[in-house]
Amino acid sequence: MLSSPAAIFAAILFGTIGLAALAYGRRRAQWRPALIGAALIAYPYFVETTWILYAVGCALCAALFVVRE
Repeated sequence: MLSSPAAIFAAILFGTIGLAALAYGRRRAQWRPALIGAALIAYPYFVETTWILYAVGCALCAALFVVRE
């Protein structure tokens, strides 16, 4: 699954950002940041390639700022 230190770092980084986004979305009762946060937490379990891990993580982080209510 997480075969390199870079992949482990990405999983921890994007998981932490996802946890913050999920908490923010739940506190403000906004479903979009909460959903993106949950996706940031969960997707590293399903992605094996390191560069795809970073690409999806960056895209989801960008979505936090682009998809605002």
